[in-house]
Amino acid sequence: MDKKPRDPAEDPEEENEYYYCENGLIVFKAAFLLKRGYCCKRGCRHCPYGFHKEKPDDREQVSE
Repeated sequence: MDKKPRDPAEDPEEENEYYYCENGLIVFKAAFLLKRGYCCKRGCRHCPYGFHKEKPDDREQVSE
């Protein structure tokens, strides 16, 4: 039996745990991420675990 991925929009209990950003992707809020119980280390916008993905601008510039 094939299971379709669950759409968070179909679960009223998770109504306030996510939103859709301007490009159509789902953005999970801190409440959902805390309930999940671990950090995925992907730099989530609302990461409650304090993980911040390093951006190219944040790296030290190496002078030659």
